[in-house]
Amino acid sequence: MENTKKMRTWLDDLNLDHPLVIAGPCSAETEEQVLKIAHELKDTDVSYFRAGIWKPRTRPGMFEGVGALGLKWLQKVKAETGMKVCTEVANAAHVKLALEHDIDLLWIGARSTVSPFIMQEIADALKGTDKPVLIKNPVNPDLALWLGGIERIYASGVKNIGAIHRGFSTYEKTKYRNTPEWQLAIEFQNKYPDIPLINDPSHITGKRDMIFDVSQTALDLNFDGLMIETHYDPENAWSDAAQQVTPSSLVQIMKDLKIRKESNTEAEYNSSLENLRAQIDIVDNQILELLGKRMKTSDSIGALKKQKNVAVLQSKRWNEILGKMVLEGEQHGLSEEFILKMFKAVHQESINHQEKVING
Repeated sequence: MENTKKMRTWLDDLNLDHPLVIAGPCSAETEEQVLKIAHELKDTDVSYFRAGIWKPRTRPGMFEGVGALGLKWLQKVKAETGMKVCTEVANAAHVKLALEHDIDLLWIGARSTVSPFIMQEIADALKGTDKPVLIKNPVNPDLALWLGGIERIYASGVKNIGAIHRGFSTYEKTKYRNTPEWQLAIEFQNKYPDIPLINDPSHITGKRDMIFDVSQTALDLNFDGLMIETHYDPENAWSDAAQQVTPSSLVQIMKDLKIRKESNTEAEYNSSLENLRAQIDIVDNQILELLGKRMKTSDSIGALKKQKNVAVLQSKRWNEILGKMVLEGEQHGLSEEFILKMFKAVHQESINHQEKVING
């Protein structure tokens, strides 16, 4: 699969003067609910109304969607508001029903992208369609798996393709529901700059009060659009209540977001600068998270030393670390002076943590 400007045709043809916005409830619950939300999003910057019809849940017994009945509700949305509509498909049967109901755009979820078998089944069912198909990143941070899923869809003759970045599962507790791993999304853009890339801040954050910040970061990194879950009564939503925003909140978010892309030379410079600074911000946050993990390990070492009555400072171990880091730093283009300063500071903070544990 080669990168080509034609991959952007479906998005460029919308002639938007703002990033693409896909919005609507996590789940279609009732016809009344779907239509009420749709009418509140009519005449806003929302281009596609989304609603989950089939909901792949982690555990059985949870609300798993209304099924094919909801497709008729989406048809009513089109008829009454003029908005394009979209939903998630997870197997060939879903694809067949969605196409029969003239759903304008389909997306494939993270739980499907993770399986080449499922992706091939869906690709075969989509063969030759001119509907845009968006592929979410797999649950785990594996760029090859993500690209593999996209390639399967492309190989089936689907040319109107896009990707959705919805973050990645992790066993560690973080402030995100799914860690964004921005660097992986950046690498995706570098490989296929003309595949439209949409950010899903709802699933990344899991919290409505973080939607704006993640959305702004995505736009700073030149994402092409956003997919945001929207409900008129988020607290009582049947699924993912904590991450949905009201239509009025969504409109305010869209107003407050800063759009960096412009065509003149100075604006291109500013856009590139903001992009690079956003990348630095992401890496800086990753550095802080790693340093935090390192100090937690130092706390554990301090507890062990306290238990065994061992001195905090181990000079031989420290000299080994320092020598090794200087050599490895050179391979990354880092000066010996910088490495010595940085790791001496890290070592001192580690000692402080261990002493606090031992003397606590």
